[in-house]
Amino acid sequence: MAAEPQGIRVRHRGREPQVHPTAYVAPTATLVGDVRVGPRARVMYGAVLDAEGSRIEVGEAAVVCENAVLRASAVAGDQPVLVGDHVFVGPHATLLGCEAGRCVYVATTATVLQGARLGAGSVVAVGALVHARTVLPDEFFVPPGTVALDAPVRLLAAGDPGLPEAVGRVGFARAAFGVDAEWTDRINRYERIAEVRVAEFGAHADDEVVNPGRGTSF
Repeated sequence: MAAEPQGIRVRHRGREPQVHPTAYVAPTATLVGDVRVGPRARVMYGAVLDAEGSRIEVGEAAVVCENAVLRASAVAGDQPVLVGDHVFVGPHATLLGCEAGRCVYVATTATVLQGARLGAGSVVAVGALVHARTVLPDEFFVPPGTVALDAPVRLLAAGDPGLPEAVGRVGFARAAFGVDAEWTDRINRYERIAEVRVAEFGAHADDEVVNPGRGTSF
């Protein structure tokens, strides 16, 4: 007999999470806004799925492990988080405005940034980073602690002397926040990024927990 989905479910921007009756959402997981959890999916303790002004979709038999963060956004265009069937998202992993095709494996503490697309069967190993707008081919392997950038993708080690320049060319602030600022003008760039997030997150002032105490199926 399937466990009743639980979790903390929050109405945000007028949208409520939807959980399939065969899915399981742990009591301390939090679903915010337009989040759709598919059949037999598992969202474990401490995970946060925050749709903001976009949406999050978790496919059939996908697993989102403890303390993972999935966050969509609409501040730089519509950037949903789309998690395909049989995807594994490891503990403390972060997926921001990105797409993971079926049977993708995102390991512990790995990060995938806005606009990235992970091809079916690809692997982002422990501590690796897939940067904004990067496209991983099907069954591509990103080794532990490395950075994947661009399309076609290339890999750089964390200590590679060319990494800062390569990251600067990605245009992360524009891709993630719609902010145009020079890579070297860090104070101005991060001030503007913070202002974008302040405005976006301000919408949470009107949030409402829709299942206080015990979760219910939708």
